Amino acid sequence: MTFTPDPHSYARPSQVQVRHLALDLQVDFAARTLRGQATWHLTNHTGATDLWLDARSLLIESVRLGGPTGETTDFTLGADDPVLGQALRITVRPDTTVVCIRYTTSPTAAALQWLAPEQTAGREQPFLFTQSQAILARTWIPCQDSPGVRFTYEARVQAPAHLLALMSAENPQQLDPRGEYFFRMEQPIPSYLMALAVGNVEFTPLSTRTGIYAEPTTLQLATHEFVDLEKMVGAAEELYGPYRWDRYDLLVLPPSFPFGGMENPRLTFVTPTILAGDRSLTSLVAHELAHSWSGNLVTNATWNDFWLNEGFTVYFERRIMERLYGRPYADMLQVLGHTGLLHTVEELGADSRDTHLHLDLAGRDPDDGLNEIAYEKGDYLLLTLESLVGREKLDTFIKEYFARFSFQSMDTDSFVAYLRRELLDREPGLEARLQLDAWINGPGIPAGAPPVSSERFASVEAALQSWQQGTAASTLPTTGWSSHEWVHFLHGLPKSLSAAQLSELDEAFGFTPSGNAEILSAWFPLALAAGYHPADQAVEQFLTTVGRRKFLVPIYKALLTTPGGPERARQIYARARPNYHSVATSTFDTMIGQTA
Repeated sequence: MTFTPDPHSYARPSQVQVRHLALDLQVDFAARTLRGQATWHLTNHTGATDLWLDARSLLIESVRLGGPTGETTDFTLGADDPVLGQALRITVRPDTTVVCIRYTTSPTAAALQWLAPEQTAGREQPFLFTQSQAILARTWIPCQDSPGVRFTYEARVQAPAHLLALMSAENPQQLDPRGEYFFRMEQPIPSYLMALAVGNVEFTPLSTRTGIYAEPTTLQLATHEFVDLEKMVGAAEELYGPYRWDRYDLLVLPPSFPFGGMENPRLTFVTPTILAGDRSLTSLVAHELAHSWSGNLVTNATWNDFWLNEGFTVYFERRIMERLYGRPYADMLQVLGHTGLLHTVEELGADSRDTHLHLDLAGRDPDDGLNEIAYEKGDYLLLTLESLVGREKLDTFIKEYFARFSFQSMDTDSFVAYLRRELLDREPGLEARLQLDAWINGPGIPAGAPPVSSERFASVEAALQSWQQGTAASTLPTTGWSSHEWVHFLHGLPKSLSAAQLSELDEAFGFTPSGNAEILSAWFPLALAAGYHPADQAVEQFLTTVGRRKFLVPIYKALLTTPGGPERARQIYARARPNYHSVATSTFDTMIGQTA
């Protein structure tokens, strides 16, 4: 079996590969640790006498060959790298097929977010959730922590009796009075899709294969918001083939979750910031659902190939939304995404290698590559290809791609070879018109890419122009606008508005008390820049309760540029930091200049 070399893993799967995990863990909220054992079933391809795994901040107590009661064996932990953690080398025999590792996680394990009751929606019970992407699975499971290595798993989790445990696997739908839960994932997955959550959550079914887990105080709103979940799954299947993971459920996490969503198989984790009340932000769920094909089914071989996950997923997400809500709706999402792409290219630099689709992240945290380049430039490449070959041909190609490489990994070079063989070489001159190499290995956006537009945004832009020419905000024709139109309106405002101008807009449209996180993350930077103090309390409330990094970054950046802003940002961050996941604090510790 061939594995693409992964600069972010110490594992050597081409020698000895993990193929099945039996996990047995005890959840200890008081100590903020997981303790138990990981029993790995192996395939030794070469007769090697060493098994290499990834670990970070794990207390390894013992390793046994053959299972939990087998003979002990030697192991060593290598030098500790701040990003990669440690290489765990285990002595095995050429005929060893099972090793059992007994260990305890650190209270500060980067993947584990331990929340006190007051940090949850219900404010009565503690909560635990994991975030393993990109290379944080090694902080709670000794594993071959590379997206190019897949395995099946089973697990037993002992949790407090009054809390429900869930994983990226077959899940219970009600409490076990003993707090003992058993899980099974029969489809092979990479380590970054390992997930665990424990909390006061309940379940409501939406269809025979979809449903919602959430805290009791959130469940009714979430059930209303995601009523179209089964329709989404059906639309996705119509586009690119059958859903291969049996159930598709959502878990609505407390607001400290650092991302919009995480596509854990069978159980997508989502942020409560998409509970807008009008179902206007559910494209995020379409995105996570699309990962059930692009990412979970066919996975980037390394984090340098991340665009193969996210570019396809963004394109797929918008096709789902178009099928459900029409082309004008999907076009709004495309324009908003394109705006984000242009901003990211400007921020990174038009000639930056970090604007290539195929990245070089060796020596860096792969989290550095989780930006709009992989998502929106990847999608833009597929849009350009669609404009050249037509939707029918592209859809046939994508559907066959998912089917042919199901439960496998894909690197950029292999994908390019496949794209050429199956599509580009069949039409002379097509690759040159596409400028494939410029997209993948060149900076910025290739010249000649098709324009992106939205007819619904045209009316937003007309309203913007009218207001700037003196029309009262209260008389603008905004009835029926979605969150997307409001965000486009805010993004189109001049950055140098006065506090009086913002006051007029706020009085007319109620931005500050809106409660819509997408709108607030566009509004607060304007308010901070203008010194619009009626928004100050709402800004602090938002920063100390919401953990989604996408929203926090522009607000903190705006705050840092205001008079007295750096000190104010440090004060707010000192209060907010305990509520943020390590994925977020790794960004803000550097940005705000505070590490504690």
